[in-house]
Amino acid sequence: MNRTTLSLIAGATALAAVTGFASLNAPAASGDNTAKAATQQPVERTSLLCPQPSTSEIAETAYTSYTPVTQGAADSGKAELQAAAVESADSTSGKKTGKKTGKKTVKPALKPAEPGKPATGDGSGAEPPALVGTAEGKFAPGWTVQETTAVAAGTGRGLLGTNCTAPDTEFWFPGVSTATGRTDYVHLTNPDDSAAVVDVELYGKDGTLKSTVGEGITVQPHASEPILLSTLASGQQSDLTVHVTVRSGRVGAAVQALDDKIGGDWLAASTDPAGSLVMPGIPKDATAVRLVAFAPGDQDADLKVRLASPSGLITPAGNETLHVKAGMTAAADLGDVTRGEAGSLVLTSTGTSAPVVAALQVVRGKGSKQEMAFIPATSPVGGRATAADNSSKGTTLALSAPGQSAQVKVTASAGSEGGTAATKTYTIKGGTTQDVDAPVPAGLKGTYALTVEPVSGGPVYASRTLASAQEGVPGFTIQTLPDDRGTVAVPEADQDLSVLLKK
Repeated sequence: MNRTTLSLIAGATALAAVTGFASLNAPAASGDNTAKAATQQPVERTSLLCPQPSTSEIAETAYTSYTPVTQGAADSGKAELQAAAVESADSTSGKKTGKKTGKKTVKPALKPAEPGKPATGDGSGAEPPALVGTAEGKFAPGWTVQETTAVAAGTGRGLLGTNCTAPDTEFWFPGVSTATGRTDYVHLTNPDDSAAVVDVELYGKDGTLKSTVGEGITVQPHASEPILLSTLASGQQSDLTVHVTVRSGRVGAAVQALDDKIGGDWLAASTDPAGSLVMPGIPKDATAVRLVAFAPGDQDADLKVRLASPSGLITPAGNETLHVKAGMTAAADLGDVTRGEAGSLVLTSTGTSAPVVAALQVVRGKGSKQEMAFIPATSPVGGRATAADNSSKGTTLALSAPGQSAQVKVTASAGSEGGTAATKTYTIKGGTTQDVDAPVPAGLKGTYALTVEPVSGGPVYASRTLASAQEGVPGFTIQTLPDDRGTVAVPEADQDLSVLLKK
């Protein structure tokens, strides 16, 4: 054995000691791959970003943090939410000043004590800032934070809710507006130690709205910046799509849509562009539903529009299809499409599949007593989905199986102030949507969380509606329930130093 070989072995031995004998397998001499299949392991760190809830002095905001109990998670850990810095007033009009006012000390008193039990906090008026959150160890897998705000009067009055989002580098928001009576902001929050540079583009019925104001927006470290969308383009349009792309760094993004007459809510990002999309959980008493879709590629999209009702898939009369031109936003008024029954909108390609993004604007009530919310297209539940901030009254869980039938387990956590967990299992027939009678913790005090876990069958899509009437206005907000990212695929590997001995 020569010196080179001995040196390689010594180096490999030292490396294995440092890394805990974690290595990738080298192919065997026969050419077979000895690497094992990946396994799902609990994540060890999760970041979440919560936008500034309101600028109204009469707003009341509740925060709920929840981590499901996850098998194999660490024995220790922590979760905390820190106030983000707030950008200067100039930056809310789209100007790239780079100034900031510094961190505020106001923040919700959230102190999660253990997984499996919600922790709550609150804030009043316009004081609560955006929040930057991190969970580690046992608090990381599936960590969910819900921000729910009630505004009694004024533009955007009603119930506004959003799941705090993970940072990313690209977001699509079909359904925004710069029309008279609408005030829409996109909130950008940077969780990292270095500045993020972001582009914000608007697309209407005729394509891109020309503007340079949305290019190269700087979001300072650990800071949040709300950008008024009407400042990014001239003219007024009621159906627009916002595209947020990050040149450097990463951000969390959410749109706050405020209307003078029909209330307001948060619009979460649509799932990635795809040829087929599902928007689950349209309330059965919806009085108006509007579909907004955008085709980001270079091909037009022709979509079949169907409603997954409790009895099966049906085609809305007069809205059988939707044609979306490449690079343009299209919209369709579906009216009271659910007609008193729960439903989910299902879009599928009628020919060559072209990727699209989409969202629904949903209205409940009539006349001056209307309130709106949004349902963006979402991904399936996957392994598990989590919804925090539920109460014994006013919570509706919608489950949809647009393809094959599915069996789903739903667990209600312990209450934030007392109560024991409860579980129910449901069978959702293929092509249907069901508003299920979700379990409630026995002896509930406070709020609780719901976790949704598919047991068998086809993909399941889900959403949760919170409702709270105020002075005759049917306040409500809807959050879709994609996979809560509680686990990650980790390849199994064995130590194999033979690769170091080959010439």
